[in-house]
Amino acid sequence: MKPHPRPSLARRFASGLVTLAVLAAVAVANRPVFAAGQEALHTYQVSRQSYKEQYGFWSRLPVPDDFRVNAIHAALLHTGKVLIIAGSGNNREAFEAGTFRTILYDPAADRFSGVSTPTDVFCAGHTFLSSGNLLVAGGTKSYEVLEEDVEHAAGVMKFKNEWRDGRPRRFAKGTRLVSATGAVYRTRSAVTVPAPAGRAGEAEVWVDAVRPGNASVVTQGAQYRIHGLTGDDQRNLYGVADKITREKQEYGGDNTSYEFDPRTERYVRTGNLNDHRWYPTLVQLTDGDVLAVSGLDRFGRILPGRNEVYRTGQRRWRAAPELTRVFPTYPALHLLADGRLFYSGASSGYGSDTEGRTPGVWDLDDNSFEPVPGLRDATMTETSTSLLLPPAQDQRVMILGGGEIGESPVSTARTAIADLRQQHPVYRPGPDLPEPARYLSTVVLPDDTVFTTGGSSGYRGGPYRGEPRSDLFNAQFYQPGTNTFRTAAESTVGRNYHSEAILLPDGRVITLGSDPLYDRKGENPGTFEQRIEVYEPPYLFRGERPTIATSPPEADRGTAFHVNTPDADRIATARLIRPSAVTHTTDVDQRSVALGVTRSGGGLDLAVPQGAGLVPSGWYMLFLVDDRGVPSVARWIRVR
Repeated sequence: MKPHPRPSLARRFASGLVTLAVLAAVAVANRPVFAAGQEALHTYQVSRQSYKEQYGFWSRLPVPDDFRVNAIHAALLHTGKVLIIAGSGNNREAFEAGTFRTILYDPAADRFSGVSTPTDVFCAGHTFLSSGNLLVAGGTKSYEVLEEDVEHAAGVMKFKNEWRDGRPRRFAKGTRLVSATGAVYRTRSAVTVPAPAGRAGEAEVWVDAVRPGNASVVTQGAQYRIHGLTGDDQRNLYGVADKITREKQEYGGDNTSYEFDPRTERYVRTGNLNDHRWYPTLVQLTDGDVLAVSGLDRFGRILPGRNEVYRTGQRRWRAAPELTRVFPTYPALHLLADGRLFYSGASSGYGSDTEGRTPGVWDLDDNSFEPVPGLRDATMTETSTSLLLPPAQDQRVMILGGGEIGESPVSTARTAIADLRQQHPVYRPGPDLPEPARYLSTVVLPDDTVFTTGGSSGYRGGPYRGEPRSDLFNAQFYQPGTNTFRTAAESTVGRNYHSEAILLPDGRVITLGSDPLYDRKGENPGTFEQRIEVYEPPYLFRGERPTIATSPPEADRGTAFHVNTPDADRIATARLIRPSAVTHTTDVDQRSVALGVTRSGGGLDLAVPQGAGLVPSGWYMLFLVDDRGVPSVARWIRVR
């Protein structure tokens, strides 16, 4: 890209004096016009070539009305298109109407299109498979009901079957159960109770009291009679519940699972999860299978460490009791070079205040877990973000920002870095962020810097230090080599809960989403942010970019491949960057792998490292970066 011509210093100086003089005069006569003048001056300043070369440039992406959705999830497909998943979009009316949305954005053609969405994949988990398909599992089975809106006592009922005849028993939706005091409850769905296997067969179902109010509230364990049964049926079939109350009812997880195929651009149904999951994390393992961790079950309860594995070749899930381990929801799990997983401590939303929140290295071979100590503000890891720093060979994970558990307004500017190559790693302090930040987006760039943007200091952009809204517009680059932050241009759209940022193949960054709790004045409910911004980093304003003339579509780990480029003499580095699949600040796919570079035959021989833990199988963006830090447009390559 050639630099834009810029005015001479004298002309810019004179223009600035005239502008300032006009603004000073306007300030006295008309303060609103003065504010408009300030905005015009700001627009002029950030549009200058010299400013862009140092700080980059933000612009708005026009989105047709038909394709404005609540971006809850986003992923970059190897076709170059951005998959934007809303599902019901945190909108109860859309959920009850069965209106689920997925949108594709093609940056190359600047075109949007819609995708048929079969179930509510809102708050599912996802990760890329080696095929390039995006595995999407879980989602929303039921919406939350706040305590003040719960009119009928409700709770989880266990149906028990003590018949020894080997037959399961099925009960229809609306089956009634009666307490010892005569209170009556109805099941929300049908339920099949298996036959006994050593002990009574049991199955859970949600029940609601027939009568509204507190008369049917039960606060301790009790047994219930199934209405209509008599004799031996009544003795062998019954219900048991720990409590039936008018407490808040949490979101319930779904058990559906899909592979989104970028070629056909549709969801392909796979085998169901063993557990319903809402807010789970999915992470690809070294053998290409996928581990699903944590989440809320269909009744809104945190899963007690039950995890499971997706068999990619069979497109089915298997329970993994050998990998029982408790985490809060959306835990950030990073695959290490040796095949272990590092839990950074970052998470979003739900779980115990203490259990499962300790950062550490998880060895899947024996289910052992080594805590990683040293994290400052260790109680402020909810809604924080973490990533594997570039290049991946360094095996360092950084955690940034976060807040206290729940809806606390307390947050931190802390960052910390763990070197996972050490025998007993510890967190060591990194540079503080400019402001305390939750929901921060981080994007690994081809020049080995990390772009951080968005976030808010308060819970969901809400009050912080006396201000009604706390969205952060500052952006910065983390530079691993110097362990410092460098200022970037400020964004113009606030991003907090339910927001994402993704690196595009042309080196730009797209940002979308945000779900604030309140409006700008902090008085009324907020509305979902459907505007999309695109950020152009400074390297896009520093002259002509290197190019990749030809490159192979595939490469094997531990081998070298050849690329033709007319710029071989000035190429300094080459990187494979795995595309992002991000939601709720959780992006376990993102990583940048350094390639060995050898000049050969007018081009370059690029060596791919060994190890599926370092370079998981799948599609990557290949970037060549010149001696000025300017990257090429990426070419897609599949690593096997």
